[in-house]
Amino acid sequence: MTSAQTSPDQRYAAFRHRSFLSYWAARFLTTFATMIVSVAVGWQMYDLTRDPLDLGLVGIVQFLPSLLLVLVTGVVADRFGRRLIMALAVVVEAMCALALLFLTLRGISGPLPIFAVLAMFGVARAFFGPASASLFANLVPSEDFANAIAWNSSAWQTATIVGPVAGGLLYGVSPEVAYGTAAVLMLVSGLLIFTIPKPSQRTETEKPTMQHLLGGFSYIWSEKIVLGAISLDLFAVLLSGASALLPVYARDILHLGPWGLGLLRSAPAAGSIWVAIWLAGHPIRNHAGLVMLGGAASFGACTVLFGLSTITWLSIVALALLGATDMFSVYIRETLIQLWTPDAVRGRVNAVNQVFVGASNELGEFRAGTMAALIGTVPAVVVGGIGAIAVVGLWAYLFPQLRKVRHLNGRN
Repeated sequence: MTSAQTSPDQRYAAFRHRSFLSYWAARFLTTFATMIVSVAVGWQMYDLTRDPLDLGLVGIVQFLPSLLLVLVTGVVADRFGRRLIMALAVVVEAMCALALLFLTLRGISGPLPIFAVLAMFGVARAFFGPASASLFANLVPSEDFANAIAWNSSAWQTATIVGPVAGGLLYGVSPEVAYGTAAVLMLVSGLLIFTIPKPSQRTETEKPTMQHLLGGFSYIWSEKIVLGAISLDLFAVLLSGASALLPVYARDILHLGPWGLGLLRSAPAAGSIWVAIWLAGHPIRNHAGLVMLGGAASFGACTVLFGLSTITWLSIVALALLGATDMFSVYIRETLIQLWTPDAVRGRVNAVNQVFVGASNELGEFRAGTMAALIGTVPAVVVGGIGAIAVVGLWAYLFPQLRKVRHLNGRN
């Protein structure tokens, strides 16, 4: 048995803490708005250029700030108020949505202005990620942390379900409506963040040194289980990520409109949220490492199924299963990182984790767009899924400690 059912009261234990409730709502709105922007930008970019490579560049332009600023964003999250950093980052994201609205009203003739705005959007996300992940760990006691991880993931996944559908529908009305709605939701999220009571935070006060700046990398390298979990996600999703090519599938393979793109973007989150809610009542009690490896392998297999499908309902089912299997890996990885990391270095560790996650997502989109331009859309997705399965086998060999992880609430 990998899990055991908890009582109904324990199923919602995280929401007994008001600070977590405000955080959960703010994260939902931020992600919801980001998904609207993502669908609108993807469709607008493909309408503008009809080049899959540009869809890949959309991802890498947003990822580069996290990579270039990784030594800065983590230190900022460890030395200053994480709640303030979160709120300011969300406000900058709202300004970026308004900039896209302004560009659309004036009429966009090329992709460069969009890339410029997305780069600034990436800067805001680079600071938001480590601060939000580190603040989250200060909002609930350790005994409720696994439950909070599941519900926190459900906020993200719920927004990822309804956000793309809303984005497709709003874009169908007009791009201006989509970007305007996203900006308003982000500003509301910023206000919610300020309602979170200021939590205790162990901050670093000494003068930063190179050793201090590299503290996140040093900690992850020394903890082989954490290193294995983070790098598994990096390479598996980098190889099998296909979200950048969903506009191609929606328009050219499945022959759907913007609403269809929204359904495709929502399907993985639909599977993920079902598993997240299930995990809130059935936390993983044993064989966590094997569950994580199995979930990653299944993720690759579902990617292959989606890549080969030309039937709308089968494509949606494959994407939903893809999200469901990925949720097990996400749940285990995030619990390991947050519970095993000292608070004083948590911001730097989360900054590194964000780079790994961003690399798997944004660089994965770039990989997919580049391969699609070279060998075709369907082969690019199928080859990536097979590659992800191969990575799981290799990581099971390279990180035997990861295979042996049994429990998530302490050192094994």
